[in-house]
Amino acid sequence: MTPFTGITQSAALPYMIRGNKLRLLLVTSLGTKRWVLPKGNVEPGLTACESAEFEAREEAGVMGRMTVRSIGAYTYRKPDENESIYRVRVFPLEVLRELDDYPEAARRKRKWMKVGKAVEGVREPELKALMTRFAARFGTIS
Repeated sequence: MTPFTGITQSAALPYMIRGNKLRLLLVTSLGTKRWVLPKGNVEPGLTACESAEFEAREEAGVMGRMTVRSIGAYTYRKPDENESIYRVRVFPLEVLRELDDYPEAARRKRKWMKVGKAVEGVREPELKALMTRFAARFGTIS
């Protein structure tokens, strides 16, 4: 297997159970305003999981219980001058607290969604599959 030579990132998959239904939280990207997970480059001195937790707080204003083991990864190509390729490791975050004031509140929207709507809202096929597999653990994708 050829080693990955692109840029490694980590993302949080914020979730909560509301009325016995799984809900996922997505945020808008800064450039295209499409729905994405809170994510970013792994910060120096942090593990991938810790970095995902940092991104969730900064981009989505949520805090909670992180799962320290990644549930998978997806890749995407950023439409920049270099067509950079990113691999994103995903870590579930059970949301216990939502902040009204957080660093990117004015720059991004956040929205709780039913699983089907969240899966429909993201672009990357690998991420869609990852979110669907995650939801199956709870016995629902509605």
